[in-house]
Formats: sequence, C-alpha cells, structure tokens
Amino acid sequence: MIRKIIPIYFFLVSGILSDEIALSRETAITRAIEKVGPAVASINIEQHVTSLLFDPFFGFGFPQDIIPMKSSGSGVVISPDGYVLTNYHVIQGADRITVILAGGNEYDAQVVGSDETSDLSLLKLDGNDFPYAELGDSDDLIIGEWIIAIGNPFQLFSVSNKPSASVGIVSAKHMNFGQQKSGKVFQDMIQTDAAINPGNSGGPLVNAIGEVIGINTFIFTGSDYAQGSIGIGFAIPINAAKRIAKELRVTGHVDRGYSTGLVVQSVTKSIAKYLDIPFKDGVIIVEVNTSSPAFKAGLEPGDVIISVNNTKVYMPSDIRKVILENDLRSGDILSLKIYRNGKKSKVKMRLGKYRRQ
Repeated sequence: MIRKIIPIYFFLVSGILSDEIALSRETAITRAIEKVGPAVASINIEQHVTSLLFDPFFGFGFPQDIIPMKSSGSGVVISPDGYVLTNYHVIQGADRITVILAGGNEYDAQVVGSDETSDLSLLKLDGNDFPYAELGDSDDLIIGEWIIAIGNPFQLFSVSNKPSASVGIVSAKHMNFGQQKSGKVFQDMIQTDAAINPGNSGGPLVNAIGEVIGINTFIFTGSDYAQGSIGIGFAIPINAAKRIAKELRVTGHVDRGYSTGLVVQSVTKSIAKYLDIPFKDGVIIVEVNTSSPAFKAGLEPGDVIISVNNTKVYMPSDIRKVILENDLRSGDILSLKIYRNGKKSKVKMRLGKYRRQ
C-alpha cells in the first residue's frame, strides 16, 4: 500500500513545485516584454538606386541599372488605428515601406509626416484594432531603473516573426549632443546600457511596467569599423516624441517658424568701450520691431543679452541655436539675462508666430 502512495505523492509535490518555479520565473521584465512585444514592428524599406558605370577614359560615371536595395529597422504602434512611430533615418529615401508585426502579419505603410531635425517619422497602417503600446512619462525616469530595448536588430525579426529584447538600466538622462552635421538635433537623450544594435533604431525603450519611455536612435561603437553595441546607447525621450508625433499627425510636418522682433550684433571691444559696458560677452540689441515679442517683453535698443535659457551667447546665431536645440516653437518662452544701465536683470519673452513678408 505504501509503495503505491509514495509515487503518487511524489508526483503531486513535484507538480506543485514545477508550477511554483514557473511562476517564480515571471518578473516585471518578462511581463513588460509580453505587454509591449505585440506592438513592436519590423520596418522594412525598399529603395531603387541607380548604379553608375565608371568610364576610365573620360573619367566620369554614367547611369547603368536601377538596383533595388532593402534595409530594415524598428518601430512601435502607438494607437489602435495603426499609427506607427519610428526614426526618420530608418525610412529616409524609401520608395516602399512595409511593416511586419509579431506573428508575421505584413502591412503597407504610408508616411504621415517626417521631421528630420528630431529624427522621427510617423507612419500609418490601414486598419483598426492593432495592438499598441502605452506611452509613459520620460520626465519621471530614475537613473538606475530597469529598462528594455525591443526591436529588430540585424533583421532577426524575420527569423521568428517576433521582436528581440535586451535588458539594461537608465545610465543617464538629459544627454545633450546638439546639432549634428546631418541637421539632426539630439538633446535631452536617455542613455542606456541595454544592447542596442543596427536595426534597433526606431524601436521602443520600455520601463519595467511596460510603458514606452523612449525611441532607440543611436549608439556609440568601439571603433569606426565596429557595428555592435558596447553598452552605450541613446533614445529620444518619449515626451519629446509624443509632441512631434502629435504635430505630424495633425499637419504632416513640424512648424519651427518663430519671430522675436530683435536685431542684434556681437559686443566687440570697441562697442564695449564706447557704451561703457564692463564686459565684452553677449549681443547688443540694435533694433526692436514695434508690437513684436521683444517689444512686448520690454526689451530696448542698447540692452545687452548675456544669456538665453542659461546658455551664454556671443553672436546672433547663438540665440537661434538655443531655440533650435531646445526645440522651441511659437508660443514657447525664452528666459533672457540682460544688462541695462549698469544692472543685470532677467526678462521673459514669448516667441511669436513667423509671418512671411
């Protein structure tokens, strides 16, 4: 009788333990991946490039064949009606864009709008009831908290029709790289040590509760020849991406036109001496247009602007650079530190709408 009871008892106990072990393997990370994974997309690009045949005698090339070229990146569905957010550099120059979601369903995608400055594009899939990701709050990030990079590195999505995931932490916040040679502006970036590789661009960076807190965009590599991750990757904060996506969805483009009503020039040694200014930094206001934002802020010719949004300025282009790198638009407020009549003070100026003459 005992011999019959022992194996049954052992089987029941081992079954309970197996269930407990299986449950113990589920973590916040696995649940976050399960939650966001269905909304992560493989973005597949087709371009048609004309090849050149080089003539050594005449020393120039001439068109020969049109060659189809394919590449891929990542994206994330952000609404049930099929809007997809990705990087602009992922779809730049594409003649055709297809999106594959988990499970292998493939859709043709239309470009709603792109913004090269922020390196973001918004795509649209035809249909409804798409799985979509919840967007979080990138202003609430904690350095050291767990995050997950999900996407299509090295086109691995095509192997299993599922995105790949890598885990790391938020290494740093507010990483500012300014304007690049390409014209892109990378400000306030999120740094992570989660493995981000070629193909991850445009995919979501996700926190431990399954919210998208960034769009993976670029990495540092070990050398000019290395392509893989060395644990230094950067993502566009989702709060900035949400703002861009909203504008693209409504208008198809991002309007960065603005007006200040100011005409300024650099403070030189001769100007500083002539006006008895005790320093030679900053820019001096030479004209203020009537009814302009500068006029309404109380600025006057002869005022010296020392800094804009806590950034020192030395020439007129520095003001434009501050506005561009902080992605400021009409309606946003600039904080100016000025010098007038021997005293320094702070002035707030709201950027106005740009009007073509």
